[in-house]
Amino acid sequence: MEGQLQRVVGRNLRRIRLDRDFSQEAFANHMGVHRTYLGSVERGERNLTLQTLEKIADFLGVDPRDLLNER
Repeated sequence: MEGQLQRVVGRNLRRIRLDRDFSQEAFANHMGVHRTYLGSVERGERNLTLQTLEKIADFLGVDPRDLLNER
């Protein structure tokens, strides 16, 4: 079960990013991170801080809880 929330956040981030027509590279550039970092977040390999989660949610225009909820 360890890391399950990371994977949920990653899947939700990818889904919402694609719904908004952002490439991984364009989204990463806007967030000020490298594309490989964003890819590892989307694969659930990175443990985000709450501050980073809020920043991502704000840019996507969603409630941070939308990134945390299993779909």
